[in-house]
Amino acid sequence: MSYNEQLQSLYRRYEKDGHMQPFTMHDLASWAYDNDLCQPQRSTIVNRLAEDFSRAMRADFHVDPQGRRVRTKHVATYERGGKQFALWADLRAATREHIERSFQQRRQGIVGDCRQLKTDVDSYNDNQNTGEPIQLVLDFTDDMAEYEALKAVA
Repeated sequence: MSYNEQLQSLYRRYEKDGHMQPFTMHDLASWAYDNDLCQPQRSTIVNRLAEDFSRAMRADFHVDPQGRRVRTKHVATYERGGKQFALWADLRAATREHIERSFQQRRQGIVGDCRQLKTDVDSYNDNQNTGEPIQLVLDFTDDMAEYEALKAVA
């Protein structure tokens, strides 16, 4: 059983133990930890710290010479020897290749999020929605024009 399957199994046990929905992941994790059902190993703790550092790096911004608030640290995923790994670099010191790769990967992530959102909306409209279908607009041209217009006024 994979780690994800183990966690899913623990959730089912949590649910059978009478815990109601909705719930937080902290509630579930506390229950599993407090009941000695899931004790983190060193690798889990290191992975969690790495995630915490990643969140902190994503939240690191600076103001560029034009006064724009710009994300400072950028991540790009690479593969070597059949293993995938993520490298971080400062926008102000990174190579063009790293930054271009990071931007391309972020854009692909946005496309993936939009594709999944469309699937979710379509499924909801087809299977659960009893009213007017929820309309989803994935053309962001007007949103970006509005952003640029507001930015110009500010």
